[in-house]
Amino acid sequence: MIQHDFFFNDIKAIEVLDILLVLLIVFQLFRSLKGSRAFNIFIGALIVYISWLIVKKLQMPFMSEILDRLVSIGLIGLLVVFQPEVRKFLIVLGRRSSIGKNSFITKFLNYKSLNKYILEEDVIEEITIAIRYLQEKKLGAILVITLSNSFGFDTNTGHQINGTLSAKLLETIFSKSTPLHDGAVVIEKNMIISAGVVLPLSQNTELPSNIGLRHRSAVGASETSDVLVVVVSEETSKLSIAFDGKLQMNVPLEDVKKQLF
Repeated sequence: MIQHDFFFNDIKAIEVLDILLVLLIVFQLFRSLKGSRAFNIFIGALIVYISWLIVKKLQMPFMSEILDRLVSIGLIGLLVVFQPEVRKFLIVLGRRSSIGKNSFITKFLNYKSLNKYILEEDVIEEITIAIRYLQEKKLGAILVITLSNSFGFDTNTGHQINGTLSAKLLETIFSKSTPLHDGAVVIEKNMIISAGVVLPLSQNTELPSNIGLRHRSAVGASETSDVLVVVVSEETSKLSIAFDGKLQMNVPLEDVKKQLF
């Protein structure tokens, strides 16, 4: 009994807090990643790390040396695998204050916020797959990705879809056999809000004279709304991005993907 009392007296409050914070982080990551492609990686990394702690505690020199190397290399590997999540984590950390309703700490403690980042990653992947397909098939397309809830154009000019975004659905919409392929698709979070939408044409006289209606309407939408517009050229299969009234042409797919983060 005396030995037990001595053991608990030796534990400091800061050590208890340290353990609780680690458990909280692991628990939140577990809830957020569960059901995603990253979940198995997370579990595997956790098992390796726990094994490393046990081996060090038991003072097993050979196993400890092997796991030391594995943990060191694995840390770099995890940074590569979870690069988009780490990037978003740092952006949120830099943009938000540490206190308040919308603070970083509040958002982190709410596992639904972490789930939102994973959801965004899946959405970007679906959009990327669809764009690659449209390029290969030389199908023209306008994808309007909303960055806020306010639009400066009427989405009712098209057909309401309100369907979960997927590469297959985008590919079908922009197929030449469908009546919606000439208009724009409006994407909000992980939903396709509408398709076949007519966008306002930009009156900017500084735009290149050789651009078509798709590019001019993409710029027009970005002038009046908080949106990022991706245009796939039907003639050349090249990609363009319109944002804040400015047009970037001949953008590589990887650069488009980076813009979506």
